[in-house]
Amino acid sequence: MKRIMRWLHRFKWPLLAGFLLALIWLLPLRGQVMVQTPAGLGRQPWPQIRLDPSPPQPGQPLHITIQDAQPWAYVLLTWNAAPHQPDAWKRPEQDAPPWEWRWTIPDPGPGGEIIFYTDCHAGCAERGRWRVGDAPSPPTPQPRTPTKLGVVFPNPRRDWHGRSGWVVELTYARLANQPYWGVDDLAQRVQQDAGQGQRVIVRVDFDQGQPLPPTGDEAALAEYLAYLQRLARDQRLIGIYALQLGSGYNGATPDHPLTPEWVARVINGYGLATDRRDNAVQMVKLARPGLRVLAGPIQPWSAAQDGALPYRIDAPWLNYFNALLARLVESARAKEAAGQALTLPDGFAAQAPGRPHAAALSPEQRAQEPHMDLHSPQWGRAQMGFRVYRDWLDVINSRDATRGLPLYITSTNTYTPDDPIPPAQNYPPGWLQAAYGEISAQPQVSSLIWFLDYDGSGDRRWDAFSLSTGFGQMYEAARDFDALLAGE
Repeated sequence: MKRIMRWLHRFKWPLLAGFLLALIWLLPLRGQVMVQTPAGLGRQPWPQIRLDPSPPQPGQPLHITIQDAQPWAYVLLTWNAAPHQPDAWKRPEQDAPPWEWRWTIPDPGPGGEIIFYTDCHAGCAERGRWRVGDAPSPPTPQPRTPTKLGVVFPNPRRDWHGRSGWVVELTYARLANQPYWGVDDLAQRVQQDAGQGQRVIVRVDFDQGQPLPPTGDEAALAEYLAYLQRLARDQRLIGIYALQLGSGYNGATPDHPLTPEWVARVINGYGLATDRRDNAVQMVKLARPGLRVLAGPIQPWSAAQDGALPYRIDAPWLNYFNALLARLVESARAKEAAGQALTLPDGFAAQAPGRPHAAALSPEQRAQEPHMDLHSPQWGRAQMGFRVYRDWLDVINSRDATRGLPLYITSTNTYTPDDPIPPAQNYPPGWLQAAYGEISAQPQVSSLIWFLDYDGSGDRRWDAFSLSTGFGQMYEAARDFDALLAGE
C-alpha cells in the first residue's frame, strides 16, 4: 500500500492534468477555448489573453490584448491565418512582467483562431494559440491520391478532384516585408495550399529579375541566406515541401551573370574552407533539417553562358549544368572528407517547355510532341523540345554522387524563348496529356508543373499562360489539366 501511495503522490499532477483534459474534451463547451504553447503546470500560464467583447460579436470590432512575461520583439498575431501587426504595446514599470500588446480586428465574425507569434524578423515562432467564439473546427484531412501534376501559382478555388499534386509559390528576399511577394502573404498561400493537400515548393529569388545574389556580392548573399533561414524557421510555413533556389541561372541579367562556380558557392559553399557553413544547403538544414533544398533550373536553349566543363553533348545550357554539378559534387566531397554530412541539394528543379510547332512536326504530330525527339543542325543531339528533361536527367546521372536524385519539372508549357508564341496561341489539344504520359514512365521525375494557373498579384502579362483565365487555346489546356486530375 505504501508503494501505491508513493506512486500516486509522485504522479498526482500528471494524472490530475490528464483527468481535466479529458473532462474538457467531453463537456459541450462553447465560447473561448485556450491552448498555451508552452505552458508549465504550476507556473503562471503565459501568455495571457483578454478579449473585448468576449465572445466576439459579428459586425463589432474585436479588441485583443495579450500579456506575456517576456519583452518579445517583432511580434505578430494572426486571426484565421491573416496577419496583423500590433496597434500598440505597453512597457511595464521597472521592466517587470507583464508586457502587453494590443490588436483590433474590425469584423471578426462569430469566432476564429488566434495565434501569437514572436521573433518574426528571424522566422515566426508560435507562442500561444486560442480558439474563441463559435470558431469552426479544423476540417479533418481527407485521403488524397498522389499525382505528379501541378501548377505554378494555384488558383485558390481550383478543384483538385481529390488529388495531392504540386504547387509552386514565389517570394523575393529583397521584398521580404512587402505585400504579396513577402513572407506574410506567402504564409497565407502556403497554409491554404497545404490545407488542400498539395505539396508546396517555394521558389526563393533574391530580387525581381535577379534569381540569386550577383556573382561575388557577399553582402547580398548574406541577405539571401538569412531570408532562407527565416523561411525555414517560420512555423507558419511548416507546410513547405521544398525550397527552390532561384531559376534560370544561365540566362540571368547580362550585367550580372551567375557563373556555375558562384551558383555552387551559394548552394553548398564551393570554393570555401570546409568548416564554413554560410551556404544555402547547410543554413536551411540547420534551421529545419527535414526541409528539402532544390537547385533551381537551368534555362534550356540559351547560349548566354557556357560552362568550363563541356558535356558529352556540347551545348551551352548542358555545359553550364554539367559544370555546376561538378562544382557541387567537388564541394560536397570535400566537406564529407572533413567529417561533415553530405551537402548536395536534395534534387533539381527543371524547365521543360514543349515545342509543338517545330518545323519537323506535321499538324497531326503536334499534340504528341512530348513523345518525340527534336534536334537541330546547330546543336546536334541536344533535345530541342519537351524531352530536354531527358538531357537534364543524363547530366544528373552522369555522376555517382548525384545519380538517382529526383528531378522536379517546376515549369512547363508550350512557350520557348527562341520562338516566343504564348500557349494561348499554340497549345494543341492533348499536349499536356501526352507530356503527363511521358513523365509518368520516368520514376526519377517527381513532378510536371504547368506555368501558370492564376496570378494573384494582378499582373496581366501572364493571362496567355493562365489555366484559370482560359482564353484562346488556354481553354483546351485547362480542359486537359482538369481531365488529368479527374482521372479521365
